[in-house]
Amino acid sequence: MSKVYRVLAINPGSTSTKVGVYEGETMVYEGVVRHSAEELKKCGSIIAQAPMRMELIKRLLSEENIDLASIDAFVGRGGIVRPMRSGVYTINDKLLDDLKNLPSAQRHASALGGIFARELGDEYGKPSFIADPVVVDERADIAKVTGLPGVERTCVFHCLNQKASARQYCAEHGKKYDEVSLIVAHMGGGISVGAHENGVVIDVNDGIAGEGPFSPERIGSLPVKLVLDMCFSGEYTKEQLYGFCSKAGGFVAHLGTNSALDVENAMLAGDEKAKMVFEALGYNVAKTIGEMAAVLKGKAEAIILTGGLAYSKPLCNYIAEMVSFMAPVVVYPGESELGALAGSVIRVLSGEENAKEYLG
Repeated sequence: MSKVYRVLAINPGSTSTKVGVYEGETMVYEGVVRHSAEELKKCGSIIAQAPMRMELIKRLLSEENIDLASIDAFVGRGGIVRPMRSGVYTINDKLLDDLKNLPSAQRHASALGGIFARELGDEYGKPSFIADPVVVDERADIAKVTGLPGVERTCVFHCLNQKASARQYCAEHGKKYDEVSLIVAHMGGGISVGAHENGVVIDVNDGIAGEGPFSPERIGSLPVKLVLDMCFSGEYTKEQLYGFCSKAGGFVAHLGTNSALDVENAMLAGDEKAKMVFEALGYNVAKTIGEMAAVLKGKAEAIILTGGLAYSKPLCNYIAEMVSFMAPVVVYPGESELGALAGSVIRVLSGEENAKEYLG
């Protein structure tokens, strides 16, 4: 009888940290530690928050009588480190150093996931990992070329949930992920649409760089000439313009909220502006799905809609009406990132997959 491995998955966000204990594929505990803005401000940088947040995670698990010594492996979200291939990575010293010290990693709380996993692994003498971080880049060189030499298309996307959703589809349909072509649209605070071919994401938009559909918080693709006018108008600082890319665009800029549910409810109540912006988001997602269908040469077996916005039936129906002629549309609402992290590590522990070494 094969061993049932016990894994602790850690997923830090900007104001909270979610943790899950898994026995095999079964979640036996899920908890969350939340932080006030004032509490985080006292710490300073994201990396400086680590000791305080780690202490609260341990306190939570202790209160729930979870024995960390019983855990077989620890896994955390990665961070915006150097580009890498998809897979599970041992948190070696090089990866730990980049999570702590690369300026790009320090801009997002996901870096803390790997830092916490390594700290717990060292403390309890168990292996520690990250899996499918946002910087996975499996694209061919042709997908990186732009019309301006020296400016390449970058690759930061929701790799963990996109791959987990693709594998879920394959498991439900008796397919092998490395033998099918799929389009996966992760729709949340940010939106990324990936072309998956034989287990590889051969192209995807980088939403945080201002590419693809706009989202509740991000601007998506814009006419560059008009953006240049904004840059030199003297009305905006560089920080403000960066803010539009990641946190102050989309619904926030148009309607003053990042809540898709609020926008949907306003639309259903007859707000014409909310209806226009809500449907424009779906319109842009559908257009990007069309781009990825072309990348896959029309051979996509299915189009998967996932992420928090996939709970919206009006949005999914709007997109499906536009794209279902290309392939069947499947909806997997939400994002089981803790389960995806744990499942990735269990595949390594059980010998189904080999952990990779981060070289930087």
